[in-house]
Amino acid sequence: MKKLAILAVSVLMVLGWSLSLAEQPSLPVPVKVLLLPKFEVGNMEGDAPGEAQYFYEHYLKGSDGYELTSGSGTLYVKDGVALCKTGMGKISAALTTMEVLSDSRFDFSKAYILSVGCAGSAVETTVMGDVAVISAAVDYDLGHHADARELADPEGTTWFHDADFDDSAVVLMDPQLTARVYALVKDTPVKTTEVTRSVMAATFEGADWAIRDPHVLLGTVVTGDNYWKGAHGHENALLMTSTYRCPDPFAMTEMEDVAVARAVKRMGMLERLILLRVSVNMDVFLKNVTPETLWGEHKPLQIASEDSTESADIFVTAMENIFEVGRRIIDPILEGGF
Repeated sequence: MKKLAILAVSVLMVLGWSLSLAEQPSLPVPVKVLLLPKFEVGNMEGDAPGEAQYFYEHYLKGSDGYELTSGSGTLYVKDGVALCKTGMGKISAALTTMEVLSDSRFDFSKAYILSVGCAGSAVETTVMGDVAVISAAVDYDLGHHADARELADPEGTTWFHDADFDDSAVVLMDPQLTARVYALVKDTPVKTTEVTRSVMAATFEGADWAIRDPHVLLGTVVTGDNYWKGAHGHENALLMTSTYRCPDPFAMTEMEDVAVARAVKRMGMLERLILLRVSVNMDVFLKNVTPETLWGEHKPLQIASEDSTESADIFVTAMENIFEVGRRIIDPILEGGF
């Protein structure tokens, strides 16, 4: 009887210990690299690529997918790499970034955050196919804007600086991290296409800069919620970059990165944020293209099309370019040599 009592107590102790373990919350999944593309053209693998596909296929194929608590997207996680599409525009990008970094299921305490995506080139500075390591992100929409038709000088810039917005209007990346990243990737071979080169030559006749080979550069990105294009917008972006004393020239324009940077800064992780953009179009109109022919009624924007009047046929090549640059950052982080 005494042996049976001892056995019963032992069984109860083991059961109690097992139940105690089962009740303990699982440890958060550690993440070394968080990838933040903005959109995908179709599926995450096997078809025409968008900003996410090449990274997903190489690092996350077969990964576990975790639905965001808001139900607004999926975070893919595998072997220390995580990827989530933020959505387009500053609001979606900021909200998704904050939600992901606040998710208690994951440990981002040592993660590098790599925001990747396509962008428009600053005329005379960058060409389609260029990849930019971003040293500063500027908010195009903060300040005061007027329609050019309202100006006393119709040729003047349509943006007016307001110092009250300065704390929010620009985010400077960590200069040491930016320099380290650029040193890693500056010699990465990147490509263009013959169609793209011929479109650039026809649009910017006699301009040597327009037909040069693409390369990796340091630059400032200007983020606008509106998809602006044209000479007035270009002059605005140049003025903003100068006004905010950005360390590198205006190189590209897009729709999310200043918001991603603000969210990451709010989370206290700015020293681990890397912004990477690849050009797929220009910030001015290509030859024979007008706002009406590009965006007018029954003219859906097909930026990834091989016969796009917006991006020639560079899109897929550009996605290859940013992936090749990106993997030169990601692999050393995963291997512990970054």
